[in-house]
Amino acid sequence: MRTGWRDVPLRATPLPEAAHRAKRRELLSSAFPGETIIVPAGHDRARANDPTSSFRTGSDHVWLTGEYAQRSVLIMSPTAGGHDATLYFEPRSSLANDEFFADRASGELWVGRRPTLAERAAQLGLATEDVSQLPAALDRCAPGTTRVLRGLDPEVDAGVRSGGTERDRALAQTLAELRLVKDDWEIAQLQAAIDATVLGFEDVARAVPSDRAVSERLPEGVFGLRARHDGNGVGYSSIVASGRNATILHWSRNDGQIRPGDLLLMDMGIEGHSRYTADLTRTLPVCGTFTPLQRQVYDIVYRSQRAGIAAVRPGVAFDAIHQACMRVLAEGLHDLGVLPVSVEEAMEPDRILYRRWTLHGSGHMLGLDVHDCAAARRERYRGGVLGEGYVFTVEPGLYFQPDDELVPEELRGIGIRIEDDVTVTVDGVRVLSAGLPTDAAEVEAWLAAQREAGPRLPG
Repeated sequence: MRTGWRDVPLRATPLPEAAHRAKRRELLSSAFPGETIIVPAGHDRARANDPTSSFRTGSDHVWLTGEYAQRSVLIMSPTAGGHDATLYFEPRSSLANDEFFADRASGELWVGRRPTLAERAAQLGLATEDVSQLPAALDRCAPGTTRVLRGLDPEVDAGVRSGGTERDRALAQTLAELRLVKDDWEIAQLQAAIDATVLGFEDVARAVPSDRAVSERLPEGVFGLRARHDGNGVGYSSIVASGRNATILHWSRNDGQIRPGDLLLMDMGIEGHSRYTADLTRTLPVCGTFTPLQRQVYDIVYRSQRAGIAAVRPGVAFDAIHQACMRVLAEGLHDLGVLPVSVEEAMEPDRILYRRWTLHGSGHMLGLDVHDCAAARRERYRGGVLGEGYVFTVEPGLYFQPDDELVPEELRGIGIRIEDDVTVTVDGVRVLSAGLPTDAAEVEAWLAAQREAGPRLPG
């Protein structure tokens, strides 16, 4: 087993995005001069005793390095001019090493070819070291001048004291806040993921019949095929909710039936190969056209979303988008006879009576994580203002629970959400998901056109 193997080198040319990641490391370096910074990728977790379960690299590690392998760790060591960055990872082992054929977790006969230290250094534009040298490197880190992104790698967490949780929390916050602004390369990656997601919705529309019941798992599976073919997979658990299931925000069992006459709410997104993810929601009339009542409620949500998008521009408070959406929803609820008070009374901050039927905020940041930059301080995110290069969702909804006795019976069981992905431009907003219609008449026409075209396989 140790002999007779031909050694084939990998093509080791710099990746196009390496320069972008170097700039990000410079920004992080400027935030913590004279301090050691440690950002791990994380470890996989076995599922059902299977060591080959899918692993998803920590987003901050990807953002800084472009490395997707588990157990890799970035250490940025202070220098007089900033920091030297070194990536510790598990490189290719010698073909004469028993690991090559005996180690089921990382041996190349089991998991495939790994790059050498030199190959990965050339690809990423980073100095590299064997992860076996990591413990010694951690031992050299002084507690009072070291910051660690914790909770990803137990070995790193145990191997270095950083001098307090506040110091580590500041590192997580800084990374999240730096990631708020997407550069041109990142927006292109998001656009690619969104474009693939649009194709996935088209695939689903072509597969779901208008005249007979099918399982919610049919759309989930059809979309999952597109996600694996055109990207890394789904960016989060797909929500496929028909009829009354659409009133359950995080419905992901997807084990209900899609029936003619139902509304079908689908919240799905593809994670691209670079790990940036889309996040779109559409609510479709299964039979092809909305009923008058479905259309009335849908149009309220549509107007709400349009109002939110229209408010987007640099310098506007993030909360202003939410307020624009909620006011239209409150007005719509009043017109439906649902609100027990006036719109102005319902909008009072200490009352927000519309919340019973709107349930959630109008959107969230989007990027490497579907809920991106979650560790950012409130004053930089939820309580902050929008900046050019921000990417986020606008996703108002109305949800009338089946057992809600405060709404007319005919509304009970209706759930509608419309979600688009947008980016803030120098003078306004660009809807990255404009390829998927939202106007009710356009949705009906689009659904008819997809069904007429018939099912297709990715390719």
